[in-house]
Amino acid sequence: MARGKIQIKLIENSTNRQVTYSKRRNGLFKKASELTVLCDAKVSIIMISSTGKLHEYISPAITTKDFFDQYQRTTGIDLWSTHYKAMQEQLKKVKEVNRNLQREIGQRMGESLNDLSLEDLHSLMQDMEDSLKLIRDRKIKVISNQTETLKKKVRNLQDIQKKILHEIEAREEDPQYGLVDNRGDYDIIGYHDGGPRVFALRLQPNQHQQSIHSGAGSDLTTYPLL
Repeated sequence: MARGKIQIKLIENSTNRQVTYSKRRNGLFKKASELTVLCDAKVSIIMISSTGKLHEYISPAITTKDFFDQYQRTTGIDLWSTHYKAMQEQLKKVKEVNRNLQREIGQRMGESLNDLSLEDLHSLMQDMEDSLKLIRDRKIKVISNQTETLKKKVRNLQDIQKKILHEIEAREEDPQYGLVDNRGDYDIIGYHDGGPRVFALRLQPNQHQQSIHSGAGSDLTTYPLL
């Protein structure tokens, strides 16, 4: 049964259009590959879909660059001349901007001032004063930030110093400051003959410690009191 003739026109449905594009693209690439093998031809196909995706086929024996170079030699058409001229114009503009910048930098360093008019000199001075003001403002900001940071560090050190002095004063008033009464876990032995005072801690071992250290020496440890 013969197939009906397909009318060639734009497929309105985007999904159907994409499916048809994909199928026919693959078929076209297949034919190009067969043509390359059967006829030893160099084939290049470049396709851009309606969504902007690029698809291309190039015969394995040649690169895309070599293909277009051969195209230019065969047809005598320079594909890159327009692009090269545009690049030359762009390079010329960039060089001009660079020269102007170098001249302005030199003028701010006191160079190339002979050709400047009085108005130009006044404008240059104003620009330098504005720049100097910005630099000074930034310098003041940096110094202010560093000063605040140092003040915070000083306050922290002062707080630490106060805590240390408080502990020293408390120990001078009460030699037992900081000791915890664990109801018989330590004994204090005092000496009143002018010698150093000593306190002794008698630790109460738990059951596990007793099993480990059974038969060991005395559990009495002495420490000098400040």
